[in-house]
Amino acid sequence: MFKANNQDEGGIGGLGNLRRLAYFAAVVETGSFTAAADRLGITKAVVSQQVARLEREFRTSLLVRTTRKVQPTELGQAFYLRCAVILREAGDAFDDLAETSAEPSGMLRLTAPFDYGVGIVVPAIAAFTRRYPACKVDAVLTDQTLDLMSGNIELAIRVGWLAETSLQARKIGSFRQLLVASPAMQPQVARLTGPQGIAGLPFIANTALREHLTWNFSLGEMERQAVHVQASIFLDATLAVREAVFQGAGLSVLPDYAVASDLAAGRLIQVLPQWQLPSGGIHAVFPAARFRPAKVRAFVDLLADREQQRQAG
Repeated sequence: MFKANNQDEGGIGGLGNLRRLAYFAAVVETGSFTAAADRLGITKAVVSQQVARLEREFRTSLLVRTTRKVQPTELGQAFYLRCAVILREAGDAFDDLAETSAEPSGMLRLTAPFDYGVGIVVPAIAAFTRRYPACKVDAVLTDQTLDLMSGNIELAIRVGWLAETSLQARKIGSFRQLLVASPAMQPQVARLTGPQGIAGLPFIANTALREHLTWNFSLGEMERQAVHVQASIFLDATLAVREAVFQGAGLSVLPDYAVASDLAAGRLIQVLPQWQLPSGGIHAVFPAARFRPAKVRAFVDLLADREQQRQAG
């Protein structure tokens, strides 16, 4: 629709034309050449001249000027809507470029599950603030899934299986689910020949999980067993479940990051280690945006590095 033959800075592909789009958009948004000039920090004459030049080059009227206000014509309104997209994209590109080269700084607001947060995220936060002293961190550790589309949280760490399809996510690691027990239950679990046997043993259910009474085990590529357990204790936090298991109250399934040190020290034992449970993912989840601040990218990179080290160890 809009074509121009100019090949200099004022041509359709030049920076001057991008400036004129910004001047035109400001006039439409403020309804006044004077208000647009104030917003842009330039004189009214410059705004008026550049918009007039735009109309002259394309031989069309984009604005209707009255003594009280300035309004876009029908063609001008359609042109403005296109301009707004272009200017937003350009602004995002410049912001992204600036953030890429910037040193991380400012307050980083994030959320993470309580168990993974205490064991993995908090040590990462400590390392992050030591590395980037210009940064502060405000973390909400909760097993409730907070809505990133409202509020000011810039980053969420999700552990398990993602259900939010409208958000941007980066997988930074994974975890294994392990069937564990107290060493005091060794005589009982030693008699187990397969997963079906655990249905007759006391079990501690983690109600923070969507499905906490049915577990799907696999042995190699072919053998599968689904086991429905009868829980004697129901708890809504992973660390509480771990403590109940440690006290000998029953078996439970816990993520590897929550029990690794207990297994290594012999405080807990893995039950039926040859049988596998489904593995889960660890994701950094972001609100939908064209770019992410340097502080967010830097923290996610640090956490991803620490996750790689944890899984390699």
